[in-house]
Amino acid sequence: MDWLKGSARLMIVSDLDHTMVDHHDSENLSLLRFNALWEAYYRYDSLLVFSTGRSPTLYKQLRKEKPMLTPDITIMSVGTEITYGNSMVPDEGWVEFLNQKWDRTIVMEETRKFSELTLQAETEQRPHKVSFYVQKEKAQEVMKALSAQLEKRGLDVKIIYSGGMDLDILPQGAGKGQALAYLHKKFKTEGKLPKNTLVCGDSGNDAELFSIPEVYGVMVSNAQEELLQWHAENAKDNPKVIHATERCAAGIIQAIGHFNLGASTSPRDVSHSLNSVSENSGPGHEIVKFFLFLERWRRGEMEFSEAYLSGLKAHSLPSFVFVHPSGIEQSIPDFTNAWRRSYGDKQGKEYRVWVDQALPTEIGPDIWLLKFSKWELSGQERRGSIATALLSSKDHSPSEGFSWVHLHQTGLDEAGASHYYADWLC
Repeated sequence: MDWLKGSARLMIVSDLDHTMVDHHDSENLSLLRFNALWEAYYRYDSLLVFSTGRSPTLYKQLRKEKPMLTPDITIMSVGTEITYGNSMVPDEGWVEFLNQKWDRTIVMEETRKFSELTLQAETEQRPHKVSFYVQKEKAQEVMKALSAQLEKRGLDVKIIYSGGMDLDILPQGAGKGQALAYLHKKFKTEGKLPKNTLVCGDSGNDAELFSIPEVYGVMVSNAQEELLQWHAENAKDNPKVIHATERCAAGIIQAIGHFNLGASTSPRDVSHSLNSVSENSGPGHEIVKFFLFLERWRRGEMEFSEAYLSGLKAHSLPSFVFVHPSGIEQSIPDFTNAWRRSYGDKQGKEYRVWVDQALPTEIGPDIWLLKFSKWELSGQERRGSIATALLSSKDHSPSEGFSWVHLHQTGLDEAGASHYYADWLC
């Protein structure tokens, strides 16, 4: 987050399963719509936080399965682990805080006395989280008795029941809400408290997020009964919390618009030509627009027209150079011919393109450098690249649009290693 000089304009704190990620959306369209919106209008001055009950192991697995963005901060294991950036650097201050009045050995001793509890997989057992399955009709009784036993042993714990089956035991100071409160306090100390925070959830372990002072909140339309009941009992009259009419990531987009927190029309919902300029155009929007055009062109979702190819030329400086992942340099005529040959080659196929971490830097008068990741999903095959683009703002104003100066891509495989794909277009 070193690139963020001051307070974030917006911080989104979102649960993943059935909130940001819709497991009933086989094409991941709502997630891809959010991705395009975030990279086009928010990445450069805002913070994206994923707050999940998943352990690091299951979180990384989900990232391989779904077209997810890289968050600035990840809160995992029901608020017991906070990490930063793509390398997931742990917050040591949070670890020290959670060690108070917590003894995992005692928790294991006491929970063995409850036959109703079934231990979850080893990957879900973390230093400050012990997780079980329990039948819904037995959950409340077990939680009450277990809480009393642990208190007798001198522990100060929190027991969270969610999803109709999951029971998590954490230090009292842990949880999604406390993790967010800790981050807010940390940012405030640094003079970087976000101007607005939007929390997003669907289940019981998200309830604490909505109780943090001054945040906006959205329960997605598919929110579970346990969260809706908590809302009815605790926040029914809070105008800053809404129950969206849209599912998952689409509900998050809806909330951004409802609370007037910023742009809420995803570039995926607009038919842009390469030369079109939106009200909030910036370098990030330019990158998103370019690769969405590529996706629609290859899917054959627009008519073939030489006018589009002429627009590609007009949208680039005559000296434009594209460095192919193979290392071969292409001039604008070569680049345009490659586009011409690719029209409709993904028609009828599950082909999607998205960009991640598109961070712009103005390196000279009207010249912008952007480093980002670009991903292509074709059926079950995913291809990634590290990309660098140089853009020149037109008429000395980004609001007037951009011309492409240079585009350099290096292919990556799933493990992040350099790789060359012979049929890569751009």
